[in-house]
Amino acid sequence: MDLREIRTFAEGDDARRIDPSATARTGIAHIRTFHEDRDDTLLLIVDFRPPMLWGTGASLRSVRAARLAARRGWKAVLRGASLAAISVNAEGVAAVPLAGGVPQMVRISHMLASRHDQALGAGGGAASLEEALTRAARLSPPGGDVVIATGPDGLAPEDEPALARLARRRQVRVLLPLDTIEAAPPEGALPIQAGALACLARLRPFDRAALAQRLRPLNVSLEVVDHDAG
Repeated sequence: MDLREIRTFAEGDDARRIDPSATARTGIAHIRTFHEDRDDTLLLIVDFRPPMLWGTGASLRSVRAARLAARRGWKAVLRGASLAAISVNAEGVAAVPLAGGVPQMVRISHMLASRHDQALGAGGGAASLEEALTRAARLSPPGGDVVIATGPDGLAPEDEPALARLARRRQVRVLLPLDTIEAAPPEGALPIQAGALACLARLRPFDRAALAQRLRPLNVSLEVVDHDAG
């Protein structure tokens, strides 16, 4: 086997490939990778924070995000890729480190289901996506694919530096499951009430072009799914 590179150890790497010399020299764990190794890795990040826990269509936006991410995961299993997953809800971040095969995707599916149940029973905390993105940079090796399933309001401006760092050496895609009312809002004005304040408001379709333009300088692509099919 020809040595490809010696790189920093990432969460989920095989500890048997740690390089003792580089680790001792730098004080940071390094591993050896070889030309026969597969570079096909996929990290799924699924957002279960309160803004995702609603829906006017057949399912909650959070459920659609989990299903879309799981579908990508099963396709990756079929082609022999390694997978990892991160979920974020109001109570924090949970992760499944890199591994391959059907048992790994089953572990990821169970994690997503249990974390979604936890999210439905939690309070309305204001967790940030930044912690998940920082964790993702440790889980996903350079050259890997990262899919972030979140909503139109899921990426805050303060998350962008961590997102840009993650995308520096990885293919990052934001997967956006729009709710029916976001993709095709009713033509008439709707009554809106917040406490003592009440008014009529006309909803506009989500501006996907504006978000795509915002993500482009970060080297992040956007995929919008605006229906409940599947």
